[in-house]
Amino acid sequence: MRNSRKECVMTDIPRRSMIGGLGLLGATALAGRALSPIAARAARPARPRARALGLPMQGHTGTDNAITDVAGVRVGHTTLISGQGEHAVRTGVTAILPRAPGALLHPCWAGTFSMNGNGEMTGTHWIEEAGWFMGPIAITNTCSIGTAHQAVAKWMVRSFPDHMGEDIWPLPVVAETYDGWLNDIGGFHITERHVLDAIRNARPGPVAEGNVGGGTGMITYEFKGGIGTSSRRVDTSAGQYTVGVLVQANNGIRPWLKVCGAPVGLVMRDDTVWTKEKGSIIIIVATDAPLMPTQLRRMAKRAGIGMGRLGTPSGNDSGDLYLAFTTANDPGAYPVRERVHIDALNDDDMDAMFMGVVQAVEESAINALLGARTMTGRRNRTVHAIDPDQLRDLVLRANAPFAHADLG
Repeated sequence: MRNSRKECVMTDIPRRSMIGGLGLLGATALAGRALSPIAARAARPARPRARALGLPMQGHTGTDNAITDVAGVRVGHTTLISGQGEHAVRTGVTAILPRAPGALLHPCWAGTFSMNGNGEMTGTHWIEEAGWFMGPIAITNTCSIGTAHQAVAKWMVRSFPDHMGEDIWPLPVVAETYDGWLNDIGGFHITERHVLDAIRNARPGPVAEGNVGGGTGMITYEFKGGIGTSSRRVDTSAGQYTVGVLVQANNGIRPWLKVCGAPVGLVMRDDTVWTKEKGSIIIIVATDAPLMPTQLRRMAKRAGIGMGRLGTPSGNDSGDLYLAFTTANDPGAYPVRERVHIDALNDDDMDAMFMGVVQAVEESAINALLGARTMTGRRNRTVHAIDPDQLRDLVLRANAPFAHADLG
């Protein structure tokens, strides 16, 4: 960060802390520094999410309709908003802790899938090889993936000094999307401190959406995009489980956009940004269901179907990278005991799990659109937020014949 300019840093503020004003923002986010006008606008009460808006979403959600409905999962953000013109900073980091901080030396079984590989998610070679990872997940901008990787590795080494050494080393999962349209991405404004702050501030409960964390400068379907999340309760023959999803949405062009089956992007054509897709999307799927790595890879694949519901073909220039993990079958702290036993759902139950992923991904992406606000950034470019009232009217009109259908 250039010394001649003040930096506004906001850490994760739960939605319910923001209702009615700044809430905890002054005390916890800026450590006594005054809010800039841009930051003050970002701190306004949250916009309605898909269900609060009245959109006909399918399936039953968890308590907070967030990835954190999977017990143990925590999310934290660091948001950087400062400056104007060529060197405007509109970026950040989102951290996902798959387990409580003290248990992050316990591996999580996982699977990955690349729908279109024009992007980066580190740590996936080992996941494909061994079926697990451990430690925090970080999502940021394209040019900051190295900084975030090193910061997560340092956090692991410093958090578990008695374990990290000759036989154990961190292979962090760090993913990126490109925010250079609104952010001075070549300024390399993300530092290790910003990544560590996102990890330290990770918490359960409601998750801030839209222009926060890694999603601060992101654009989706030529509207302002960013972070979105959702969850589903899934009934199986072995009991009920939770599927949670978090997306960093930075993909798509306006004509592709469909919401609840309605091709709204063909009508909402004002304030478009470009004619060719230039973005990406990172999707993280969490569950508490006992699944094997092969089943988790299949779960990760279904994230692409959820995105397909919004109209994207997963374009050539898009980095559409997905990770699914489970908190079940905890093998204990690494290095694990000599024999590991994995309990797993029967494949006959996977249809319900797949549908949970598809529905939660779709709703997460819609929540990212609805949670974002209009933003002006680099070179004074402005990307507008979607109009929730217009969106609701278009969707409800298109879905009128199904108004009394059971969406469960």
